[in-house]
Amino acid sequence: MISYQPKPDEIKALREETSAPMMDCRKALLDAAGDRERAKALLLERGAAQAAKKAERIAEEGLVMSYIHAGGKIGVLVEVNSETDFVARNPKFGELSRDIAMHIAAMSPQYLDREGVPAAEVERLRDEFRAAVPAGKSPEVGDRIVEGKLAKWFEERCLLEQAFVKDDSISVGELIFRSIGALGEKIRVRRFARYALGE
Repeated sequence: MISYQPKPDEIKALREETSAPMMDCRKALLDAAGDRERAKALLLERGAAQAAKKAERIAEEGLVMSYIHAGGKIGVLVEVNSETDFVARNPKFGELSRDIAMHIAAMSPQYLDREGVPAAEVERLRDEFRAAVPAGKSPEVGDRIVEGKLAKWFEERCLLEQAFVKDDSISVGELIFRSIGALGEKIRVRRFARYALGE
């Protein structure tokens, strides 16, 4: 019995879809016995595992993406970092950066992540949510209600926790994680600014 061997055009097509290195594409196709969707899933898993190992590495390359929306009434600048200039020049990295900028224009996040929310603001919110807990609830139930409301507040205002505007089944953080899997490098949003006319 002849075992499956990926054809050059199959490897090339998978590389174009995922931006993964040619040898990685070949190995994924081999391991998936030619099933392209399974090969893409394998590349994503392996890329994410590789990026997790690199989590402590410094990501200082990348680009600053600008996006203007609504006839010049909303503008966004976002800095997205990668480890290497090679990945920063990859069209998929540019597409990710643009998608993030468009999301910021549409959803107006206030913070990058929950770590960026001042501690005093978090405590103020906890007090506010605790005061709204219905009377008669046990302290444990009250705490769960408060933490649930706080988590919802973070999801609405923190960029990485917001549902991605082009696919609300994933968060912006998950979108970035998928790109890490595809590109095999640490990627992070460092900072952003959103400007709206008259604000």
